[in-house]
Amino acid sequence: MKMDVLLGLQWGDEGKGKVVDFLAPKYDIVARFQGGPNAGHTLEFDGIKHVLHQIPSGIFREKLKNIIGNGVVLDPVVLKKEIEGLKKFNIKISENLFVSKKATIILPTHKLLDAAYEKSKGDKKIGSTLKGIGPTYQDKIGRVAIRVGDILSPDFKEKYQALLERHLSILNYYSHDVGELPELEKAFFNAVEFFKQLNLVETEYEVNEALDSGKKVLAEGAQGSLLDIDFGSYPFVTSSNTMTSGACSGLGVAPMRIGDVFGIFKAYCTRVGSGPFPTELFDSTGEEMRREGNEFGSTTGRPRRCGWIDLPALKYSIMINGVTQLFMMKADVLNIFKEIKICTHYLLEDGSKVDKLSFDLGEKEVTPVYITMKGWDQSLSHVSSYDEFPEELRQYTEYLERELGVPISMVSVGPDRKQTILK
Repeated sequence: MKMDVLLGLQWGDEGKGKVVDFLAPKYDIVARFQGGPNAGHTLEFDGIKHVLHQIPSGIFREKLKNIIGNGVVLDPVVLKKEIEGLKKFNIKISENLFVSKKATIILPTHKLLDAAYEKSKGDKKIGSTLKGIGPTYQDKIGRVAIRVGDILSPDFKEKYQALLERHLSILNYYSHDVGELPELEKAFFNAVEFFKQLNLVETEYEVNEALDSGKKVLAEGAQGSLLDIDFGSYPFVTSSNTMTSGACSGLGVAPMRIGDVFGIFKAYCTRVGSGPFPTELFDSTGEEMRREGNEFGSTTGRPRRCGWIDLPALKYSIMINGVTQLFMMKADVLNIFKEIKICTHYLLEDGSKVDKLSFDLGEKEVTPVYITMKGWDQSLSHVSSYDEFPEELRQYTEYLERELGVPISMVSVGPDRKQTILK
């Protein structure tokens, strides 16, 4: 059996949580492979909105095993709060959630470092969520990090103290206030004790043995492909590999065992934080898009930057990830527009027209080249099948399929899991 991968193709916030929840009944395991509490996966069903930051989005499906892989960075305080928030839904955490001993732990000082680093950048800040993600991955690469398995070690406190002193020396260099550290540490160590009660295992064996026995596994990505540390709009990126390759290293699965790659994208574009965004709208159209789509970060609450769909960027993500199926989200947000624009190329300062993302895209002035299509200009609340789509929405979907060269097999027309149309 091969492992399927589901990931975002834009700058995050594409709707991965909803799709994982929708697809979950077809799988035995849902596994997160990178990122941390900077992710915000929103699910909505039975009139209730749920936001998950670290727990896989299959957790609401009974008898489904949910795995947090080695590629994830975990905040014990956030995880404890998430688990406690799920108690009222009778989620069987002790039976259904498994955490890799090789996942890296976010310490209180990682958050302080995140704030210190971001402040030091001044007007060149990258828009960090200040959750301690970057500094934690830095320690992982620097081979000094504390991992989940370390909390079970008798010398855990000594390991913690050694890393703490290292962090404090850096914070002292930046003259960053550490007055809140005692309170942060109190919550942290309380959460660590709670953490020890969870299923802490070698998740690479869990995943591979499940595949060997014919079980179906879905790898759930966080953030988006254009935020990948290697292939995103560097340096305005996250600190992990958000691509299909990240699922291999973040779960311990060989490339030959990758099956379908589901690429999720919005029918338009959004971005949170700094960084290049060629199709960003600064006018009333962008404001209408933000308002209609309720485009505010599920993790930070920050208003998202909004713009028309960007085909060069989508083609790039599809190529890098080996996408086999596309899922288009939030088509209903475009209900209010009589005309819809699609960016097909970029016009550079020298007058040349390109449809590829260059190394220095963020440093160049680029003008998006658009085609305009007629909008459907109506509600999609009555739609329950592809045949019921307005003709203009069908034309929009089919045009994107032709240009992107990959079938769009699912279209979301609303936030509820029932408002998901298989094409």
